[in-house]
Amino acid sequence: MLYENPNIRKIAVLTSGGDAPGMNAAIRAVVRATNFYGKESIAVYRGYDGLIEGDFETLTARSVSNIIQRGGTILKTARCKGFFHAEGRAKAAENLRAHDIDALIVIGGDGTFRGATALYEEHGICVAGIPGTIDNDLAGTDYTIGYDTACNTVITAIDAIRDTASSHHRLFFIEVMGRDAGFIALRAAIAGGVEAVLIPEHMITTDELIKKLETGAKNKKSSSLVIVAEGGKSGNAMEIAQKVDEQFSYYDTKVTVLGHVQRGGTPSCLDREIAGRMGVGAVEAILSSKTGVMVGIINNEIAITSFAEVVKTKKSISLEMFRINEILAV
Repeated sequence: MLYENPNIRKIAVLTSGGDAPGMNAAIRAVVRATNFYGKESIAVYRGYDGLIEGDFETLTARSVSNIIQRGGTILKTARCKGFFHAEGRAKAAENLRAHDIDALIVIGGDGTFRGATALYEEHGICVAGIPGTIDNDLAGTDYTIGYDTACNTVITAIDAIRDTASSHHRLFFIEVMGRDAGFIALRAAIAGGVEAVLIPEHMITTDELIKKLETGAKNKKSSSLVIVAEGGKSGNAMEIAQKVDEQFSYYDTKVTVLGHVQRGGTPSCLDREIAGRMGVGAVEAILSSKTGVMVGIINNEIAITSFAEVVKTKKSISLEMFRINEILAV
């Protein structure tokens, strides 16, 4: 396939929403693919805020040297209130046209794609998206950029917590990120060998959790770990731990909230790889006259999904993984 579109001369790139490890690798891929096809690459700093304010800079292949291993995003990111309003989006479109920018690639989550959809529908801006969020909650891709690194960060923390838990006969509740999805929690539960996991898609009652912990105590477990995904209806890790501690005093109960440490750090091999592939895929989608789409990876192949489909579809979690953790946690 020839990726030639004479109407596309300048392609801009921005990162929006929460940062995720691997965003820099995606930026690098977009810039270098844009240059490879003889087009000019433009950086937009501070997400949609920068788009509204015209905070642009031309990038070359050398501008993105030595960033593939860095966490965060060199373009900075923000959640832009101004982009929720038609006036803000109109100003953004005006700035793109004033700088002769023909297309835009956005890296972020569903909020980022909602904004991109409005820019495309209201002003005809050619736009493509790359899924960058640790939550892995976007339809249209098996993995989002940052998810694998976040899981690895959680596993490192679990391993360290287990050392102190077993030394002190303790029960630890470990709260992980994920917004309203349990992908990080469930994957980390299996890889970390925890006794129980509570996710928004499959919450268990306090009585059910205590029963699991009692079984472990009868089996002479010297410590137990429970992962709690944020966003569940049963409450946060602190609230759940308090309820359990009131009825089950076999262990000394502690709580660890991992928080934003999950967003940082050196991106994993997988996150760097998929970021590179998606970045090239996004540029080639633009040059193939595809717009209003997200570039993901499904079954290890590049997949193109419309923004409309991505934002309206709730990505399902594998309850088979939950069943497997139940077996392994005996």
